[in-house]
Amino acid sequence: MSSPAVSSNAVVIERTFDAPIDLIWQMWTQPEHFKNWYGPQGFSVPVADMDLRVGGRRLVCMASPDGSMKMWTTGEYTEIVPNKRLVYTESPSDENGNLVSPSAMGMPEGYPETTEITVLLEDLGERTRMVLTHAGMPADSGAGGGWEQAFDKLTNYVESSLTD
Repeated sequence: MSSPAVSSNAVVIERTFDAPIDLIWQMWTQPEHFKNWYGPQGFSVPVADMDLRVGGRRLVCMASPDGSMKMWTTGEYTEIVPNKRLVYTESPSDENGNLVSPSAMGMPEGYPETTEITVLLEDLGERTRMVLTHAGMPADSGAGGGWEQAFDKLTNYVESSLTD
């Protein structure tokens, strides 16, 4: 596991998965898979609506372990190159996809209204190298740790998907 490289305006995390590239691509682009790994340990994803096309919208709800807190985000796909590159924006929203201010969501002052997530995939045969860049994310936001936990969940989910 690599530790996140954090700058003042981006979190970059690299992982290699023991899975073919098409499976890792599906994990990012198919809601039924995405719901099974996204978010920190203990969090669930009850909603993942994905209109996977350039200009298509995303609406995702991440819920705390006890379900008392729900964080909605919306965004738009800006680049899609199957099995290679996925780029989308992300902003805090309500359950209808209407933008809300980060402060209304309990985020600290200076938290960005919109960030950009870029997922790059490299085919290593039966393995896949993934580099995630979460641009616009403040270094002290805790996003690096959240992504690392999500990728631990992704690793476990991929392993269980390959053995089913």
